[in-house]
Amino acid sequence: MQQKGPIQIIEWEDLDKRKFYSLGVFMTFTSRATAYPASLIRTRLQVQKGKAVYSGTFDAFLKILRAEGVRGLYRGFMVNSFTLLSGQAYVTTYELVRKFVSHYSPSNTVKSLVGGGAASLVAQTITVPIDVVSQHLMIQGCHSVSQLSRFKVKPKRVLAASKSKRTFGQAWDLTVQIYAADGVKGFYRGYVASLLTYIPSSALWWPFYHFYAEQLTLLAPSAWPHLLLQALAGPMAGATAYTITNPLDVIRARVQAHAKQIMHHIRNSGRGPQTIRSELPWEQWRDDRPS
Repeated sequence: MQQKGPIQIIEWEDLDKRKFYSLGVFMTFTSRATAYPASLIRTRLQVQKGKAVYSGTFDAFLKILRAEGVRGLYRGFMVNSFTLLSGQAYVTTYELVRKFVSHYSPSNTVKSLVGGGAASLVAQTITVPIDVVSQHLMIQGCHSVSQLSRFKVKPKRVLAASKSKRTFGQAWDLTVQIYAADGVKGFYRGYVASLLTYIPSSALWWPFYHFYAEQLTLLAPSAWPHLLLQALAGPMAGATAYTITNPLDVIRARVQAHAKQIMHHIRNSGRGPQTIRSELPWEQWRDDRPS
């Protein structure tokens, strides 16, 4: 345990692991439940063509609420909640790697960069298959956006009539379709894009967090203002890291949610490279941009 200014810094070895893992899951689930509607809106905005369906975040929120109700904002949430496992793996990996790196470098920046990158690698290996299924579920509620998805789930009333699918519903239906089409590798669509998004994001978040925390600490002469200011370090670090890596996140969402059927259709048509290029989703998005 280290003393830094008026605040005690608790290291990994100081934690009560039983309380950390049990309370950590509850806290993460609560924060995910709060932030999930924003995540769903972000995914739909990322995969739509230009502004064909939603003109922005607030417009998307209102349209989803009107057309699909509150449940529409939580489409795919139960599947996505399995990523809680990756959250625990992330924190554990981050702390253990930081401890290992501390034997070679005392620099907090170096420890944070290496620890954050390694933690994201482990977490995304667990998360991507869950993300693939949950993102397809996220875009199923809107017909204009769901047309961009390769897979279409059956209505719940149809699934309810099938005893084999009654328990798992639309998530199971999507899982079966993905596996039938691509096998296991279908669940790792966008894996490289995810690594290129979250490893830099995580590697940047921690150094920026410590930087902002140290700078804000200088503004607080006593403990309580210090705590309040330090609480701002996390959102500030997140905003900085996400601003830098957001373009990669757009690519990740589009790769995971969109189809191979265009390439399959073109491959069997015998058309040339220029025609192929013009039919790729990212070329169509470019054409849809306002001039």
